[in-house]
Amino acid sequence: MIGRRLLQKRVWNSGRRWLFPSSLLSPVPAEYCKRHFSTHVLAAFSSPGDNPVNLKIPYTENKCKFFSSIAVAHLSTNGIVDVPLAQTGEGIAECELLKWFVHEGDEIDEFQPLCEVQSDKATIEITSRYKGRVAQVLHVPGSIVKVGETLLKMAVEENRIPLVVLGNLENEKHCDTKLNKDCTGGVLSTPAVRNLAKEHGINIDEVQGSGKDSRVLKEDVLKYAAQKSIIEDPSFTATADLGELFHGETSSSQVSAEVSGHYEDTIVPLRGFQRTMVKTMSMAAKVPHFHYVEEIDCDALAELKASFQTNNSEPGIKFTFLPILIKSLSLALSKYPVVNSCFNEESVEVILRGSHNIGIAMATPCGLVVPNIKNVQSLSILEITKELSRLQQLALDNKLSPDDISGGTITLSNIGAIGGKFGAPIVNLPEVAIIAMGRIQKLPRVADDGDIYSASIMTVNIGADHRVLDGATVARFCNEWKRFIEKPELLMLHMK
Repeated sequence: MIGRRLLQKRVWNSGRRWLFPSSLLSPVPAEYCKRHFSTHVLAAFSSPGDNPVNLKIPYTENKCKFFSSIAVAHLSTNGIVDVPLAQTGEGIAECELLKWFVHEGDEIDEFQPLCEVQSDKATIEITSRYKGRVAQVLHVPGSIVKVGETLLKMAVEENRIPLVVLGNLENEKHCDTKLNKDCTGGVLSTPAVRNLAKEHGINIDEVQGSGKDSRVLKEDVLKYAAQKSIIEDPSFTATADLGELFHGETSSSQVSAEVSGHYEDTIVPLRGFQRTMVKTMSMAAKVPHFHYVEEIDCDALAELKASFQTNNSEPGIKFTFLPILIKSLSLALSKYPVVNSCFNEESVEVILRGSHNIGIAMATPCGLVVPNIKNVQSLSILEITKELSRLQQLALDNKLSPDDISGGTITLSNIGAIGGKFGAPIVNLPEVAIIAMGRIQKLPRVADDGDIYSASIMTVNIGADHRVLDGATVARFCNEWKRFIEKPELLMLHMK
């Protein structure tokens, strides 16, 4: 009697745990349960006299379709499984969905890329843990997805057994194979079409699809909206175009002109690196800054760069001023390590960083990003050139890894490559210094004997955290750096 009551609640075996609600004790159809496990359970129960009673109860365990959402990620079985956004890095709570590599109905192999997401640290590809078919895509490109939130639903092994993934057994619902469409989110449609239906307050399950396999198309939604007098003319797709605006398919000026006949404001949400810049710059604005400006003669630097390029034997390598400036900066940091430090505000401590991880601010189509070259003090100018080229290409392709953009100790902003004589940079916390370099330009200068000559002058502006650095320290550091730039032969004496 005791054993029967317990088995009515749940069934146990010696291995994996399978939970059955008491309402499901009726026979399960064979098409739902492809595998059967027959075993015996040796259950021990306590009697009032504390004497254990062993009951050897045979039972048949059927593999059915009800699982906890906690366990479903670890169960390899047929059915619909949720594919969530996994933790992409420490401290990451959400990511922006950039693009899908798959569509609903596509067959997917294990470890095949599903989508590309961008956090405030890097761009990452999400791959599949399963082999199966995409049943439902739940987000459109541009959406902000929380870590742990479901990205899509997959039908594992041709979806022979539908599954309902729920947070607890109290919310379980029976789902028949014939109603598989209802289990996977209703009719077949793309996220953009579902968003369009949502904008009009339409239940997309009520819309008759005209596409392949009764897929609901944009035209079907508009036609249904016209029949219900939600819109006046089904041929006018201004509302649909407004939805497509957020997918990058229609210009804002074109849409606003078509809809209202006059120009309208457009709200552009900040995503990815741009959102990161909002956070970091807001924090940096609270830091007391001071700036130190200096002019550096780059004539000798220009000659050295030209010599490197003339004698270059490396295919695909183009020498610029920047690698030499980076290496000379590292030598100056060796003499003034406090400039290569970070400040811990909570403990009021300054950490002198052992590695010279020099960040390079780069403007990309996705916003400002600052990858850094690791351990510059141990790299040659040629190695710095190659690493810089690699980072620049990854930045343009939006493929920088978290390691590429973390761990920086000081930042260079080569604003002169775009234009401008100098800038007034803000520190990239937790670093304590940042250097903005203006363009190199030919300017007249007066020699000691009074002669006027032409010189290649670059203006640099050092932004410093005044909580850690003072003006005298920054001035001496800048003089050291300037000395290596104006007399690059000194690099040979100090490089290891």
